[in-house]
Amino acid sequence: MPIHSLKKKIAVFASGTGTNTEKIIQHFKNNHSIQVDLIVTNKKDAGVINIARQNNIPFIIIDKEKFFREDAYVNEFKKAEINFIVLAGFLWKIPTALINAYQNKIINIHPALLPNYGGKGMYGHFVHEAVINNHEKESGITIHYVDEKYDHGNIIFQSKCKITNDDTPETLAKKIHQLEHQYYTVIIEEVLSKQ
Repeated sequence: MPIHSLKKKIAVFASGTGTNTEKIIQHFKNNHSIQVDLIVTNKKDAGVINIARQNNIPFIIIDKEKFFREDAYVNEFKKAEINFIVLAGFLWKIPTALINAYQNKIINIHPALLPNYGGKGMYGHFVHEAVINNHEKESGITIHYVDEKYDHGNIIFQSKCKITNDDTPETLAKKIHQLEHQYYTVIIEEVLSKQ
C-alpha cells in the first residue's frame, strides 16, 4: 500500500485572516503521516482563502442553511477522506450532525483559560477585553475537543501567560497569539498520533 494513502487528512475551519491556519499548513507540509487537505470557511472574503490558494489546498465556503439544517457537509468531508477537523478561529457553532460523524475528531483552540471566558460571543478581542476588565493576573490558551456546546468539550491542553498592569486587550492578544503558534500544531500532532 502506498505511504500517501495512510496519511491522516485534516480539514482546517477558519473564519478570519488564517494566521493559525498558515502555521498548521507549514508545520505539516513535509509530514509523512498528516496533511492539511481542505480549508473550510464561512466567509467569502476571509483571508484564509488566500492562504489556501497560496498553498494549493482546496477550500469550501460553506452555506449556512446546508451547514446547520441539512447534513453539515458530512458527505463532502467523507468523500474527501477527511479524518480530523481542526478549528482555527472558526466562529460558528459546530452542528450535531458533524460532531456525531467526527466523534472526538474535532478540536478547537480558545484564547482564554476555559472554563472561564468561554461561550457564545466570547472570541478574539471580546475575550481579551473581558479578561483585562476583570483584572485577571493570567490568561492563556485552551485546546479542547468540540461538543454541542460552545467552548465546552474535554480539555486537552492549556498554557498560561502572565498579565501585567500595563497590558491592554491588544498586548494580551499578542501574548495569546504567541502561545497559539507555539503549541497548537504540536498538540494537533500529539492528538493525531494517538488516533
